[in-house]
Amino acid sequence: MTELKENTQRLIEVTEKDLPLHCPMPDMVKWNAHPRVFLPVHKTGEALCPYCGTRYKLVGPVSGHHH
Repeated sequence: MTELKENTQRLIEVTEKDLPLHCPMPDMVKWNAHPRVFLPVHKTGEALCPYCGTRYKLVGPVSGHHH
């Protein structure tokens, strides 16, 4: 059987250049849909926006320490 996926969840892959990560991101259509919230995706590799439920996944190399 094929795996059923929630079509309400969005997964956005981000890279080091997107850090510090905040949602909504500037290039989103609804960039002002909710208050900007910074997500610590660099700590765990994934982050979930508490406002809209968008999941972010950090891909690629990350150099140095981001605060």
